[in-house]
Amino acid sequence: MDLELRRLGFDPDLVDYTEALELQRQLHTSVREGSSPSTLLLLEHADVYTAGKRTEEVDRPKDGTPVIDVDRGGKITWHGRGQLVGYPILALRDRSLIKDYVCTLEGVIMKVLAEDYGIQGERVEGRSGVWLTDGPRDRKIAAVGIRVHQSVTLHGFALNCSNSLDPFDNIIPCGISDADTTTISAEIGSTVRPEEVVERIAEELKSALPRYIGAGQRTEQSADQESVLSACSVAQPKEGVPQ
Repeated sequence: MDLELRRLGFDPDLVDYTEALELQRQLHTSVREGSSPSTLLLLEHADVYTAGKRTEEVDRPKDGTPVIDVDRGGKITWHGRGQLVGYPILALRDRSLIKDYVCTLEGVIMKVLAEDYGIQGERVEGRSGVWLTDGPRDRKIAAVGIRVHQSVTLHGFALNCSNSLDPFDNIIPCGISDADTTTISAEIGSTVRPEEVVERIAEELKSALPRYIGAGQRTEQSADQESVLSACSVAQPKEGVPQ
C-alpha cells in the first residue's frame, strides 16, 4: 500500500507541538475513515516537554517548566531544535503487527546510524528506542513511543541529531535514571542536523512501512493499545530491520 510523506518544517521553521498533535488527530480520523492515505509526518519541533501516560511526578522538570500531557505510551521526554521527529499515521492491516511495527521503527534508525555514520545502535531489553551500549553507561540516541487506536497509529520516534542535551538534565528522560542521552553529532564529533538525516530516514521508512498498511475503512471499536516498551528487545535480533 502507498505511504504519503509530508515534511512539516525544519529549523528555522520549527513546528509547534500542539499544532502537530492536532494534525495527527485529524489525520488519524481521515485515515481511519479511508478518506486519506496512511501518512508519515517528518519535522523538527520547537522546544517542548511531553509526558506519556506512565509519567510520574518525580520524572517532571525540577524547575516547574510546563509539560504537555499526551496520550502516547511511555513517560516524559523532550522535543526541540536539532531533533528529527517522525509521526507515522498508519492504518494497520493487522493489530498483531504492533510489536513488529515498533521493531521496524527502531530497526530503520539503527540501519541509517550504522550505514551513514558508523554508529552501532542496539536495543536494550525492557527499554524502547535505540541505544549505544559501548560505554560505562548506556546512551539513548532515539526514542520510540506510539499509540494505536482503532487500528491506526499515532506518535512515533525522535532521533537526536544536533540538539543540546541540557534539557534532558532537567527531567528523568523516559523515567530512566541509570542511563544517559546522546546525539549523532556528539558521537561522531561533527554537526549533523535533522535536515541532513531526514531523506535517508524517509527513504528507509517508505520501503519498510507499507507492508503494515491495510486497505479500506477502519471502523472497529477496539481498545486503545500502547506500544510495549520492550516490544522487540527479546523477540527480534539486535541488528538490522526486522524482516
